Amino acid sequence: MDADTILDLYQAARNLQTAKNMVVWPTFDKEYIEAEIKDQRQWKLVIDEKIACNWVITYEDKDIWEEKEKGDAIYIHRISTNPQFRGNRLITKMVDWARRHAEEKQKRYIRLDTLGNNAKLIQHYTEAGFQFLGIVNLKNTASLPAHYQKEPDCCLFELAL
Repeated sequence: MDADTILDLYQAARNLQTAKNMVVWPTFDKEYIEAEIKDQRQWKLVIDEKIACNWVITYEDKDIWEEKEKGDAIYIHRISTNPQFRGNRLITKMVDWARRHAEEKQKRYIRLDTLGNNAKLIQHYTEAGFQFLGIVNLKNTASLPAHYQKEPDCCLFELAL
């Protein structure tokens, strides 16, 4: 089942985040991931019958994007890459998919965020076509996953269609 593989990918991401002294994602319950799959919010890139990369989307993100949230964007969260496929610029394939999906849904933007002031990650996303909008301090984190309460710096990225 995909949920088990996704949980393994999240653990690999947490291991990398810990090793690189980055903000570490919390552990997610299998039921939570299964609900995202059922709601068609979990997406994946498959190479050689393996999940090479996965991500979550949502169509609303008011707690992070505040007044910019106008229902005109898709929001990408929790991008995780299978360690066997790291370094292959899979972000470009994900962005290609996101462009098509956003256009199908008649959205104007693709947006994502990341926590902490991570220069390499900022470069990674800008090289993939996102505009770095800056670092903000989030005000409404109570309903967000736990790592948002621990890190005040949130980097915002946007790709206009």
